[in-house]
Amino acid sequence: MSNSVKKLQTLILAVILVLTVSIASAETLQIGIPDDGTNLSRGIKLLETAGLITVNPDAGYTPELADITGTIYDVEVVPVQANTLPSTLADFGASTINGTYAIPFGLIPSRDGLIIEKQSESGDNPYVNVIVARSADAENPLYKTIANAYQTQLVAEFLLVNYSEAFFPAFDYDANITLTKEEAQAIVEYKSEKEGKTVVTVGVCGANNDQWKAVQKVLDEQDAGIYIELVEFDAYNLPNEALNSGEVDLNAFQHKAYLSKDASANGYDLTVIADTLSAPLTLYSQKYDSLDALKEAASLIAQ
Repeated sequence: MSNSVKKLQTLILAVILVLTVSIASAETLQIGIPDDGTNLSRGIKLLETAGLITVNPDAGYTPELADITGTIYDVEVVPVQANTLPSTLADFGASTINGTYAIPFGLIPSRDGLIIEKQSESGDNPYVNVIVARSADAENPLYKTIANAYQTQLVAEFLLVNYSEAFFPAFDYDANITLTKEEAQAIVEYKSEKEGKTVVTVGVCGANNDQWKAVQKVLDEQDAGIYIELVEFDAYNLPNEALNSGEVDLNAFQHKAYLSKDASANGYDLTVIADTLSAPLTLYSQKYDSLDALKEAASLIAQ
């Protein structure tokens, strides 16, 4: 056999190897989900609702990756740091993104979403965010005053105007919204006097907590004599620990499903004193314009 023929055979084998590797690496369509404790489960549940995966029903509302029992379409679920999901969207077939991060990136659920998490506004919604206290303090009148101030029309309107399509009130309110963007901005800039008031510390996570300025404004207008001091934590596992130990008086960063799981795992004696808001998770894609198109792409990859 001549050298030229051997070289040609070697070249052909190399090309076949490259094609084989490329095909193998493209066997699944990757979908990004948040990797944090509060939203990973929601991402899995949303993909289940979308008809992309199957999940062990025994996991309830807090499944983990190990609870994914199968893929209806050939997809790979990839946990990613939540705040990086918008900027890495082009790297995935699709990603489930919370409105907290999607809206600032220019993604609008009603316009760009392939499927939006359905959240009932009833009290049994496991993904409603809540104000939490130690069980022994559940009837504390100061905390009840704060809970009632949160569940007011001003706070509802602020959530809807300031966080358009990212946050929705999880309590009764008048759908006739009159608050303007200028008035909402004035609330963002609102400053209250601390002197002479009872300080109540509230543990929070993330940067989107300006609704507490609306709560403070309501308290001041009621002459409640309460000053809310936010204590920011940089990890989701910290605020419940801090509340349970007495480091903070209340916290407001989590939904009911996460509270139940975290309290059970760590022996925390905590209880919900008020529903606050819901923040639906949405499946976005820069490559596919519908859920059907995403499924079709995943089907073709598997062939």
